[in-house]
Amino acid sequence: MIIGLLFGLGIFLLWLANHQQKASGLPGGEIIYADTSFWRPVEKPLYDSNLDLSGRPDYIIRQGNQVIPVELKSTRVYKAPYDSHIFQLASYCYLVHTTYNVRPTHGILQYKNRAFRIEYTPGLESSLIALVSEMRAKGHLRNIDRSHDSAQRCQNCGFVSSCDQQLS
Repeated sequence: MIIGLLFGLGIFLLWLANHQQKASGLPGGEIIYADTSFWRPVEKPLYDSNLDLSGRPDYIIRQGNQVIPVELKSTRVYKAPYDSHIFQLASYCYLVHTTYNVRPTHGILQYKNRAFRIEYTPGLESSLIALVSEMRAKGHLRNIDRSHDSAQRCQNCGFVSSCDQQLS
């Protein structure tokens, strides 16, 4: 009788875990990076010195040999993802490639009401590089000054190791 109850409880817990994973919008696999303190301490940003580009995807999931960046959005979308979100995800794909030396085939944009698989093609990568170069040439990408006087906030920041404005 006790074995039957434990077996039933085990099946229920497996079902519950599967249900929660699907509700989260995350694909199956191992979470190797999370920019949320819910799962683990906030990660340092990914950085590429060639483009002088940094970013922190919400999650990076490993599925076998694949490494997939996932960006969660708190808004709804109805027809297609926003271009700015596609380029944000493309930058994460680029950063994953340079950081983990594994080129993602795609990334996931998860909105409140639906998810989009965005293929990381050579064309999208070229468009990203051109966009970053254009933004840099127009002065749209620059270092941002620290906007606070809180030492605790500095200690918890993902940029603390590379910041020249950190508080002691």
